[in-house]
Amino acid sequence: MAKYKVMIVGMGKRGKHHAAAFKANDNFEVVGICDISEDMLNSAAKTLGLQSAMKGSDANTMAQELKPDVFCFCTMPKLRYDMVKVAVECGAKMVAFEKPVGENMTEGIKLKKLIDESGIKAVVSHQHRYGVHYQKVKEIAASGALGRIEAVSATATGWMTHMMSHMIDYMSWYNDYAGIEWVMGQAAGKNKMHDNHPSPDYIAGVIHYSNGVRGYVECGAGAPDQPDVAKWWGKNRICVQGTEGFAEVLTNGGWRAVTKDGVQSGEGVMAYDIDMPPYIQEMADWLNDGTVHECCFANAYQGFEAMMGLLRSATEGGQIAMPLADGPAELDELEKVLSDKAVIPTTEETRQEYFG
Repeated sequence: MAKYKVMIVGMGKRGKHHAAAFKANDNFEVVGICDISEDMLNSAAKTLGLQSAMKGSDANTMAQELKPDVFCFCTMPKLRYDMVKVAVECGAKMVAFEKPVGENMTEGIKLKKLIDESGIKAVVSHQHRYGVHYQKVKEIAASGALGRIEAVSATATGWMTHMMSHMIDYMSWYNDYAGIEWVMGQAAGKNKMHDNHPSPDYIAGVIHYSNGVRGYVECGAGAPDQPDVAKWWGKNRICVQGTEGFAEVLTNGGWRAVTKDGVQSGEGVMAYDIDMPPYIQEMADWLNDGTVHECCFANAYQGFEAMMGLLRSATEGGQIAMPLADGPAELDELEKVLSDKAVIPTTEETRQEYFG
């Protein structure tokens, strides 16, 4: 069977991770790599053994010439719609891109319309789920060992636009992607509002799922420390709480559970060389036999909408009903009302990450 042609835009860390994983999968051939930096292009081509791939800085021109089956881009959040439009217009069967879906709900709605109307298969990179520790918690939650699931919660010390999309997606995954009816949130701190991943310094909130399960999520400087984890960006905890026990995963600290069968635990860390291969293979499966990717756009969009709802709640006050309609850019509106009062970091290490 002929291999699917892949073009990748953005040769930073994540672009190179994608390129390496596509290259290692027999279903794909990387035919083009694109970046505005010639040095990054040449370095990636040499490091990854992609000297024969087309190289360039104009994604649209390259896509029209190469006509890739899969258009993958790893760029900053502000470029989502433009890049997906390139994928649609070049006739790609699939587009794959980094989280989050966008920077505001207006962008998200516009992007969803483009994807729905074009019929292109779309995948968003929430690939932590392929770690054995994440998978074990899913297995325990789905087995009934926790009794009736009552709550899912997640915390991350990293700021919102980096981490909340991940956190909500895994919370929803553990809750079988039940619909979200409303959210309510609060936020603090402006220091990261003009970062390349713009975010309040701390945001926390409640998510109410249609099956009665409650979600609780925190991202940012006020989130709790996870002292069992050394790596700061890996101090993320997602917990499933049931009537008969709990199971939780730490991104860089394994998993643990307490059920009627006793106390259990195991190892596991987020590692791209482990997480990326199954993420890429599911793209091939979707193209080959129609098995929908676990990281499909529909799942990612649900979490993105909840995140935007939390921002609206922090701005307006009160509960925000789902689904969301179009409206002013959420981060811009939040910045207008957010207090100048500095966030209170939970640990000294966190303070350094936010204020240097």
